[in-house]
Amino acid sequence: MIPDFGEYQSRCLYLRNVNPKDKAYQKAYKAFRERLIKARKDAGMTQGDVNHRMGKPHSFISKCELGERRVDFVELQFLAKIYGKNLSYFVTSD
Repeated sequence: MIPDFGEYQSRCLYLRNVNPKDKAYQKAYKAFRERLIKARKDAGMTQGDVNHRMGKPHSFISKCELGERRVDFVELQFLAKIYGKNLSYFVTSD
């Protein structure tokens, strides 16, 4: 079921048919993961530091950076804050 965005529906980016096997999707998600890694390193943090700050298990950020686990929006907001980056930093475009 597609959520109803009301009057803002035409302005919302909502991917109805996201296919993780699509090459363009894979390329974009890889670029996103690379930015996650760069942001962490720019902040001078280890994966362990991030896991501790977020109160997550020791493998959490490693799995996110490897693409074994997806990052949800709330987690991305928290990571951006920890890394001192704006959310726009993580948006990739060709």
